[in-house]
Amino acid sequence: MDGGPEAILQRGHLTNHCLLIEGDSKLILVDTGFGLREIANPHSRLSEFFLGLLSPDLREEMTAIRQIERLGFDPHDVRHIVLTHLDFDHAGGLDDFPQARVHMLQAERDSAFLQKTWLDRQRYRPQQWGTKQNWEVYSAGEGSAWFGFNRVHALNGIADDIALIPLIGHTFGHAGVAVRNEAGKWLFNTGDAYFFHEEMNLDHPHCTPGLQLYQLMMEKDHEARIWNQERLRGLRHTHSSEVEVFCSHDVVEFERISGRSAEIPADKIATVGASAQTQAGLS
Repeated sequence: MDGGPEAILQRGHLTNHCLLIEGDSKLILVDTGFGLREIANPHSRLSEFFLGLLSPDLREEMTAIRQIERLGFDPHDVRHIVLTHLDFDHAGGLDDFPQARVHMLQAERDSAFLQKTWLDRQRYRPQQWGTKQNWEVYSAGEGSAWFGFNRVHALNGIADDIALIPLIGHTFGHAGVAVRNEAGKWLFNTGDAYFFHEEMNLDHPHCTPGLQLYQLMMEKDHEARIWNQERLRGLRHTHSSEVEVFCSHDVVEFERISGRSAEIPADKIATVGASAQTQAGLS
């Protein structure tokens, strides 16, 4: 699954990579990962199929809301959530932020509501949608181009430093979320457009067999998914100084961008850093 050194029967490691953005007067979250209710009672919220297949490591300290609290922020200041898509592992924490507007592509909401196939009913979990009255949806392809990709028009209530970029394939309403940092570089969370960092190799793209099979199982539009992967490879190699491309579940990419182990919550890193600075000052 993850290309690591473990034996074939050992547990692999993936991440749920979410972004917390500090704005002028509010916080914005990109995806939510699993939430407190998944931790408390996973069998009431998640399908037995995916619980058995993925065996997620459900720890309260790793939920978005707990990490936000322990970083010193008030979770009530999370006023917006921008979703790549509504799969159970990206939308589980929506109920932890009942005050937040939730932004996504219209096709994603509509596909999730249909519950058309057995797999749809496993991946899209209405139990996680307690805040659906706060959802705002957008049509794909509206607005100006972004490095050759279509982008939707400005998200309501959010500055144009955050862009919702349609990346159809994994789902019918799947999107990437691009965030421009203070240095002017874009961080492009491509969600589940790909799963393994070597898929972005320009000459010899490679995916582990387990993740390749998983992508095939979960895809809604194969041709669109492969086309978007090709475009992402081109973007990564042509505009690497302007755009940092990464996906939601690759541990190597997460640790490179965050500068910390995927096993450690963000607040623990902040505490260690503060302690080290104090010791340096005292010495």
